[in-house]
Amino acid sequence: MSGRGPFDLPKHVESTLAPTSRRLVVNRRGSTVWDVLTPGGRQAVKLGYRSQTHEWTALAPAREASVLCQLTPEDIRCGEWEEGTWSAQPWREGESLFDLWKPHRHPTKPASPDLAEARSCAAALAGLHEHGWAHGDVQPNHFIIGATETTLIDLALAHGGLVPDDYDFRYHGCLVHYEAPEISRAILEHGTAVPTQQADIYALGAAWFISATGWRHVDYPDDASREEQRRAIATKPHRRINVPGPLGSLIEQMMSPNPADRPTSADVCQELLDAR
Repeated sequence: MSGRGPFDLPKHVESTLAPTSRRLVVNRRGSTVWDVLTPGGRQAVKLGYRSQTHEWTALAPAREASVLCQLTPEDIRCGEWEEGTWSAQPWREGESLFDLWKPHRHPTKPASPDLAEARSCAAALAGLHEHGWAHGDVQPNHFIIGATETTLIDLALAHGGLVPDDYDFRYHGCLVHYEAPEISRAILEHGTAVPTQQADIYALGAAWFISATGWRHVDYPDDASREEQRRAIATKPHRRINVPGPLGSLIEQMMSPNPADRPTSADVCQELLDAR
């Protein structure tokens, strides 16, 4: 199934949204995403389909929509199509954390990370946690930093509320570069895990670390298999945190191997506020 897609909008989705223009954003890992302009506004339209390695990707758009409907009054639409499920949600304008912090990764003149931008990411995560949810897939590209707000996107793996059985699936981990040791360990031992807010905190620290330095939180070969990556995360200490300023010491706390020792997202927001 490798190389499938990108898929165009199904006819019934076109009829529902009445798009006036569209731009392909991405097609990978079982998801085609379109930036679509409609009479009702700009929309991110996701088409889920079975990937080469995963069947759950076909259900991900509808699962995310069910989560978003519990968190926002915005118009969220979803349904089924011949390859899986689809969803439409308001487009989020801005840059990803990883792209925005590119100057910090300059090899000879690195810039100190912006604490206000870091705090906006922590606040977006804290808002989700306050509603009782864990994101389960925190990574730099899921923080969209706009002119007035930062949005945490891609909630297809979030846990904390009811999800329709037809669209639900077990959690098999996230992008391994940001996985907490206890999550990697559980997946290695049992094949699945349960996302937690503590693991989200670890992932946020790892996201800041790689965005500021260009380094993954744990050292493993670029060509390592996913199982090898997880074994490294489960058994090896994380890299030395060399991010300058107060953010570095905070990341160190957030990436404690013991989940109980990590600060909460509210704690992280307060520490960054006090560090101004």
